[in-house]
Amino acid sequence: MSRFFQILYLNYKIRQFTKQDFKFIFLKKTELKRIIGLDVARAFAIIGMIIVNFKLVLGNQGSYLGNFIFDFFDGKASAIFVVLAGTGIAIMFKASSKSNNLTKINLLKKRILKRALFLLITGLILMIFWIGDILHFYAVYMIFMLFLIDKKSIYILLSGITIVMFYPLLLFFLDYGTSWDFEKLEYYDIWTVNGFVRNLFFNGFHPVFPWISFMFFGFLFGNQNLDDFKIIKKIFWISLITFIFVQLFSYYSISFFSNELKISNEELFYIIGTGSMPPLPIYMLNGTSVAFVIITGSIILSKKFSNYLIIDLLHKTGKLSLTIYVLHIFLGIGIIEFIYPKSIGYFSLNFSIACALIYSLFSILSSYFWLKYFNKGPLEWVMRKLTD
Repeated sequence: MSRFFQILYLNYKIRQFTKQDFKFIFLKKTELKRIIGLDVARAFAIIGMIIVNFKLVLGNQGSYLGNFIFDFFDGKASAIFVVLAGTGIAIMFKASSKSNNLTKINLLKKRILKRALFLLITGLILMIFWIGDILHFYAVYMIFMLFLIDKKSIYILLSGITIVMFYPLLLFFLDYGTSWDFEKLEYYDIWTVNGFVRNLFFNGFHPVFPWISFMFFGFLFGNQNLDDFKIIKKIFWISLITFIFVQLFSYYSISFFSNELKISNEELFYIIGTGSMPPLPIYMLNGTSVAFVIITGSIILSKKFSNYLIIDLLHKTGKLSLTIYVLHIFLGIGIIEFIYPKSIGYFSLNFSIACALIYSLFSILSSYFWLKYFNKGPLEWVMRKLTD
């Protein structure tokens, strides 16, 4: 009889569990370890990338304000995205390597390789529609990262710095403008072996050399104790000071040399400017410092204002960044191109940025409501299903 009452009591206790309780139990290992600030930073990055890509495709007949907004995001939003990828890999590796279990570490490497292959295939498909895709570059960074994932931090740091400093030497032997029509954003031989490899490793939008260094630096950041507020604040202030210094150095250097040597500002900008093409050391330093300002700033804001709706909105947007990125090519730019096919490339910069911000707002709200009913975004779910 007592056994009967025990069963009844157990049944009663089970009924007391709410849906939220079960969600807590089954998601505890993944959701609670997710750092909200990283998703917030990822949201900022994806919004920045949307602004840049809308401008590149729709047009840049711009105003001063429009150019200022674009110049801030140009090349930097993508850098944040790559740095965050390195940080994410480091967090996963720390969790797998705590027990020094080689089986767990090898399983993680296989998972990263599978995800890289998924992103590579997705990126190659996107390239048919959009030459500026980052996913296939991103995939190759991840594959190279696997060779250093279990090496000492000093080796990863030196590898990143060496690649950044070595890249300018390539410009003495290779023509950066090969195959490019920068006005039309066309790369003539992208679908040939030589053209694809050249674009991938040397003169594409996000060439493996030196962009892979962003992932290396992000990995080193991920190895820090991201729960330590003092470390996060220290990195924030160092990065902010570095960013301001680089911006001022670039601006005054261009001004000085243009006056003294009578060299055009445009020529000097390619050498000592903070533009991403070509990605010279000053850009890499600028991009790295901006990335850490945004990432650490997002972590700080997320902790201080964790109950604010805006943080929740950005957190959810960051979780769907892959889906948002892919869809902005089709739902965002694609729809405008379908409606105004003859005007593509000739819109004002203000119009391009306004469209980008409208699409970004749509993405934020869509992410918020999507995650009310599902745990992952559509593409994120597919990737996990195929690679985990």
